[in-house]
Amino acid sequence: MFRHTLICTITAACMLAAAWVVAAEAPRYNTVELQAEAQREVQNDMLNATLFVELNDSSPAALANAVNKIVNEALRIAKDYKGVRVRSGNNQTFPVYARANVLPGWRGRAEIRIESKDFESASGLIGKLQSTMQLGNLTFSVSPEARRTTENELITEAIAAFKARAEIVKSALTGRGYKLQRMNVTHGYNAPQPRFAVARAAVAQEVAAPNLEAGVSVVTVNASGAIEVLE
Repeated sequence: MFRHTLICTITAACMLAAAWVVAAEAPRYNTVELQAEAQREVQNDMLNATLFVELNDSSPAALANAVNKIVNEALRIAKDYKGVRVRSGNNQTFPVYARANVLPGWRGRAEIRIESKDFESASGLIGKLQSTMQLGNLTFSVSPEARRTTENELITEAIAAFKARAEIVKSALTGRGYKLQRMNVTHGYNAPQPRFAVARAAVAQEVAAPNLEAGVSVVTVNASGAIEVLE
């Protein structure tokens, strides 16, 4: 009796598993791949800049001392600009060889990096520091929090656009409805802007603060996936 019950149980389990496999592998008809996107121009609200000093000297110790003095003074000045975050960047010293592998001197380079949402204050600091340092690059971007807020709003718009296209496809195929098979939501970010460098010759004099135009970036959310149109 026990053996007969066990065989029946195993047989029923195998039939159920086979039915599940058949259902899982059943072909899907009228499957359509779709894609929709929503995008928005967002005002850049973050500034990033790098300033550097580059000097030459026959003595590596004297060179390091001169470079460090300029960087230390720049960091001291930056403390007066409360709306600007400043940190040290790359700092390196390397040999400069002449002909016949002769080592006549050394070159040192050090950077400081600036980040701020206060463009007026950052501009004033950059102009102040350019009396002894050079501007390596200056870029604008959308801050992470502003970008995240925009992406969250665009998700709803992208999915709505996807659903609108699904309705168009359903109507075109004269279906009675559609079933969403899968959907992926991704986001993109495009901030086309030039990076620029200025002349390397430092001049110990007052420099006018640069006028800054931050421009805009494009934030995009993409909704892609597949639907099955029901007959």
